[in-house]
Amino acid sequence: MDVYGVVGHPITHSQSPVIHQFFSEQIQDPIYYGKIFSELDSFKATVNQFFERGGKGLNITVPFKLEAFELAQKRTARAEIAKAANVLWLKDGILWCDNTDGIGFVRDLERLLHQQNIKPATAKVLILGAGGAAQGVIDPLMNLGINDISIANRTFVKAQELAKQFQGLQPIAMEDLEHQSSQFDLILNATATGLGDSSPIGLDLLKKITHPKTIAYDMVYGKETKFLKDAESLDLLAVDGLGMLVEQAADAFITWRSPSQALDIRSALDAVRASYKT
Repeated sequence: MDVYGVVGHPITHSQSPVIHQFFSEQIQDPIYYGKIFSELDSFKATVNQFFERGGKGLNITVPFKLEAFELAQKRTARAEIAKAANVLWLKDGILWCDNTDGIGFVRDLERLLHQQNIKPATAKVLILGAGGAAQGVIDPLMNLGINDISIANRTFVKAQELAKQFQGLQPIAMEDLEHQSSQFDLILNATATGLGDSSPIGLDLLKKITHPKTIAYDMVYGKETKFLKDAESLDLLAVDGLGMLVEQAADAFITWRSPSQALDIRSALDAVRASYKT
């Protein structure tokens, strides 16, 4: 069978194997898909070894999406825009990369905005974090018609750099959020804090910058993060990144295996949720 995998640090939490296995069974196209742990300073060697041994494609998760983009020899347009990549594959001996995070997130977000009766053109969005996960969703958010997007990061200069890359993006120093008078329609936690037991902002601040219809979205999935717990305590709509994960996986799988195949996203979501119980 052709071999695929997901590379990260950490990696044990990943549900990507469940999703891709479901897709392969759905179209009766067997593959093997596994988890690959990489030391922080060994990502390039890990990727090179995988492809040298005959691997066909990789998904990339935290914290390697920026390195994956730099490593690729050819890049799709959306990877070029994001300057980050979550998909790698070989084509004619050349390493390609793509970024399917943005389209995966937007497909999930459209459903949530409709549910909350929030129109993209009037939505106010705050992104927490300025790493590869954040970079992958900014342009798709703008293409959705959302014009009011702020980004806050602990290292302010990184938020400023992204504001230079994406015209109209508003950088905010994390400590200055305390002085914000805005109430956001969507707060997206694109930091890795959810993998631990912390949140980039405290409960009091979250309460200050939200309203009853605010969507609190954490890109981490499969666990109730501190950020989501705080949002739930305020009766906000708290959503993890599982929907985004499945949507972005479908785009990667189609690129690798089945360009014309429509995949059953809803059933894949159910398959992942069932795997949590086993």
